[in-house]
Amino acid sequence: MNQTDLLEEILQLSVEAGDAIMGIYAKDFNVEYKEDESPVTDADLAAHKVIAAGLQQLTPDIPVLSEESAGIDWTTRQTWNQYWLVDPIDGTKEFIKKNGEFTVNIALIKAGKPILGVVHAPALNVSYLAAEAVGAFKQCDEARIELKVTQKANTGLIKVVGSRSHPSPDLAAYLEQFDDVEMVPKGSSLKLCLVAEGEADIYPRLGPTSEWDTGAGHAVAEIAGATITQVDGSALTYNQKESYLNPYFIVSRLEA
Repeated sequence: MNQTDLLEEILQLSVEAGDAIMGIYAKDFNVEYKEDESPVTDADLAAHKVIAAGLQQLTPDIPVLSEESAGIDWTTRQTWNQYWLVDPIDGTKEFIKKNGEFTVNIALIKAGKPILGVVHAPALNVSYLAAEAVGAFKQCDEARIELKVTQKANTGLIKVVGSRSHPSPDLAAYLEQFDDVEMVPKGSSLKLCLVAEGEADIYPRLGPTSEWDTGAGHAVAEIAGATITQVDGSALTYNQKESYLNPYFIVSRLEA
């Protein structure tokens, strides 16, 4: 299957998972907590089931790593050249608060790099989708626009997107390099997408994230033309180590 067709299939699958989420979002739902004290809801599990079944049918030969099925041994994972990286609900805290800023994240990772990704925000009725051979897009209802990042001078007012639920003490020190800063709070992987569409200039993530939090948004932002690097300028990669935790990273459309 070519990337154009595959991207449309993954978008449809993310919408189906979003529909399952919204059926639970509208009602009271159960919240439990994992060992790391992160919340998980009935909706996370329902979306996971939809996505896992859909990917198995669509690409039975490509393994799937989901936040809700993350117990896959490193000796197995390090043999993967290509795999699906899934977060059934990114921004579970936003889901619980019912502020709408949560997403379904599905990314295709090849040789440590996201080459296709969909970020679907079901409560906001917006999707971001990208593939290397196709481009990056934002879709609202039936309207789809292509996303192409234009670089911005590293001067004047800088719009900085940051976490709504995870403020970082390291962020204030990092922002001292800019003369004038406007903070744009946002939940989930929508932060990466805001840089991709030019609504924010930079997203410094100086706090913990896991690979499934960022894979799909990484694909959207990078294919749109943003730069995504670790703080030292090296590439942000996936499935290159035993831990699922990302290093700190910077998503930017500012001139170097």
